[in-house]
Amino acid sequence: MPDVVKIGILYSTTGPYGSLGRDGRDGAEFAFHDYRAAGGATIEPVFFDPHADLAAYLDGARALLRDHGCRHVVGTITSAARKEVIPLVEKHDGLLWYMCPYEGFEANENVIYVAGCPNQHLIPLFDHLIQRHGARPYLLGANYVWGWEMNRLARELIHNAGGTVLGERYLPLEETAVERIVADIAEKRPSFILNNLIGPSSYAFLAALRALGERDPAFLPENCPVASCDLTECELPDIPESVAVGQLCALPYFDSLDTAGNRAFKARIARWRPERGKVSSIFASAYATAALCIAAIEACGSDDPVAVRRELLSRVWPSVLGPLRIDPKTNHAALPFHLGRINTAGGYDVIASRPAIAADPYLTGAGGAPRLRVVS
Repeated sequence: MPDVVKIGILYSTTGPYGSLGRDGRDGAEFAFHDYRAAGGATIEPVFFDPHADLAAYLDGARALLRDHGCRHVVGTITSAARKEVIPLVEKHDGLLWYMCPYEGFEANENVIYVAGCPNQHLIPLFDHLIQRHGARPYLLGANYVWGWEMNRLARELIHNAGGTVLGERYLPLEETAVERIVADIAEKRPSFILNNLIGPSSYAFLAALRALGERDPAFLPENCPVASCDLTECELPDIPESVAVGQLCALPYFDSLDTAGNRAFKARIARWRPERGKVSSIFASAYATAALCIAAIEACGSDDPVAVRRELLSRVWPSVLGPLRIDPKTNHAALPFHLGRINTAGGYDVIASRPAIAADPYLTGAGGAPRLRVVS
């Protein structure tokens, strides 16, 4: 192994998903802090911030892989950015370590996915919602691959359940004019809303829907919840106070998880940066992913991506997300499912959980997308 191994960290800390990128960068940085605190000295991070510019992600990946000699890159938030940099990672025979919930239907030898795919978040979320609220949802999405694919899968799940999608709308990133969408929801009266919007669009929608709920209690969260698979604790301070209380999100980690491992994890973070607030799923996932990358390199004594991947697949790895096993067929981690409800303290109360679910990014398991039960 070289005297110094460099790992690239590629997150945007500004723009419409800047709060996610900042927590991703901080989580990766904390993994290196823990590594150094344990006596590690041969692996170093190299940070690049593309500032939410898709072309700059290419510049960043190129600089990390070619100019800095990184063979591993931890990062990207959006699927658009991930798909943009994968060809460069392939060209340089590197590994991209990706850790955000995404829409599935991808498995690449050059990507390690510590990221929930739909059978780990959307399907168990819909199982919970349909049984309690019925199968007449309204679907919202950011106007790119995350929104398109998540809503396509949602339509299939609702069709299989014998339900009806009452509406489907998309907004560009940063678009906050949501009045027509809310008026349409008020007219069609869905049983729940799937929110695949990103950043400011999502925050504006939640505020407008809260105002609708105050006028018409049928749209309060207990009657018509808004559910997401990507709204983490680090974003809640960006949302007007109290407007998101009661809404739901499915993620592999919440700050409020009451386990000895999570309590110890948060205590170490508090000593590192006392000013930090709640720990988000993005922070925890970035930490777990960077720590996994470091541990696999250390264990095999090389940063060669082939050797690292072989080592990675050979065992179960402890992590703040629980024991991580990477599937050799898909390069995806098995992850737990937790459903959280936003509380008045700016965090989530966990209301349902399932143990680690093996990833099935192409929904090829028995029965594919399950037939969910309709509750009228």
